[in-house]
Amino acid sequence: MSENELGAYLRLRREALKPADVGLPPGGRRRTPGLRRSELATVAGVSVEYLTRLEQGRDRNPSVQVLVSLADALRMTPDERMHLRHLAKVTSGGIALCPAASQAPARAVRPSVRALLERLEPAPAALLNRLGEVIARTTGFERLFAPIGLLDDDPPNLTRYVFTDVRARIAFPDWDKVADEQAAALKYEAGPDDSWAGELIDMLSFAAGEAFTERMARTAGPPRLAPVQRMAHPGAGELRLAREPLDLLTDDQRILVYLPADAATATALDRLTGRHPGALRAVSA
Repeated sequence: MSENELGAYLRLRREALKPADVGLPPGGRRRTPGLRRSELATVAGVSVEYLTRLEQGRDRNPSVQVLVSLADALRMTPDERMHLRHLAKVTSGGIALCPAASQAPARAVRPSVRALLERLEPAPAALLNRLGEVIARTTGFERLFAPIGLLDDDPPNLTRYVFTDVRARIAFPDWDKVADEQAAALKYEAGPDDSWAGELIDMLSFAAGEAFTERMARTAGPPRLAPVQRMAHPGAGELRLAREPLDLLTDDQRILVYLPADAATATALDRLTGRHPGALRAVSA
């Protein structure tokens, strides 16, 4: 990596855009392609002098807010935003991208919790930690969520998926409500000294931009789950799902169970998960 990868990348992205791409008039003849520095500075809300220092490598410590504004102005995709974030970390000397292990979220699955998930089969259910990571799941959960791409990352993260994967906006017809829930949950769970949550918030600010940062700014209080979550499943069609959270008192974890909210969804879920209605039996003492 050269000494000015961050500046070179910003300049490359600036020159790849036309004024019309960011809502500006053409602006006459140009000696070089793409946006002028003054145009990008105007759209991003930074000074031309500061943008010049960034591109020339004379400033190597831009704030998160500045980088998010530049990423928004440059119409970066989530992948491009993540690359920008990585370059900024390396350029500033903050190469270590992982927070301190002392504050690591709970990722171990206790045997009793694993047994509980097994007993929930084939219902779609997953064990989540405070970061929204899916650290254990039933086969019913896999059949429900693998086709929409939620399980592609390692570890899967529900919050990250909602804000950074374009498939989420198709999978969840009420995406705005789902995004509100996920932002509220992350903000509620993230304490002031939670460096792991802070790292995730930092990453999502880059990757999702205003769709995430505006929600984090206006969200207050614990998350409220909508009574029904609609889902467009590639194989089962439109589903209406009720969600039942099961908190675990001794862990930084919770189990989330997905239940059918109507008869049509019940039939579709049974077909998808292989459940046989009427198989429930009471456990005797």
